[in-house]
Amino acid sequence: MHPHTTIFFLCDVQTKFRNAIYGFDHVVATANKMVNLAKLLGIEVVCTTQNRKALGPTDPAIDTDSLGPLLLNTYDKTLFSMLIPEVKAILDARPAINSVVIFGIESHVCVLQTVLSLLEMGKHTPYIVADGVSSCNSFEIPIALDRMRTAGAIISTSESIAFQLIGDAGSSTFKPFSKLIKEGKESTKIAGEALLQGRVAPPLASAQEAEVASGGVVVRSAM
Repeated sequence: MHPHTTIFFLCDVQTKFRNAIYGFDHVVATANKMVNLAKLLGIEVVCTTQNRKALGPTDPAIDTDSLGPLLLNTYDKTLFSMLIPEVKAILDARPAINSVVIFGIESHVCVLQTVLSLLEMGKHTPYIVADGVSSCNSFEIPIALDRMRTAGAIISTSESIAFQLIGDAGSSTFKPFSKLIKEGKESTKIAGEALLQGRVAPPLASAQEAEVASGGVVVRSAM
């Protein structure tokens, strides 16, 4: 795994999901950590939204604007997989890319189907940021991670992937890298405990705010 052969996929972390997704703020925190890592290592990022007209844009708490040209585009889609024709074209135009790092929502729908699409293509290894994915119902997360692992994806964490990408403490970017890791230490710990161990109970959506009918979540405004 190397920055020059890696691309990041940010999957459908949108404003209307905030009150419906388990640990949404933790997903946002991890997404920002990955955005900062992308900037530091020069890794390109593809972002998608699911039915933006109904579910809103990428949550503004994720600082994708700071990526500049590293953000290749934000594509809206109705397909659950991120592998729409525009995204396939990006991968086809970058034959050196062999690792796709995925974070976002929902773990058992769009993230899972993106992984299965990549594996079907047979050209890329999907890496799942386990502390950066979630679903409406927390019980879906471990089941989805297990299914993706069984299918052939590599399940890892934001910190493990980050160290794998930096590779060498002698790197010229290791000092700012170390600062990034240290600054995110507490939020990484909290996100991991919440999303992977269920130790933090995020606020739940009221019945008026969200309906669960995944694909992912069907969201409606509070009455």
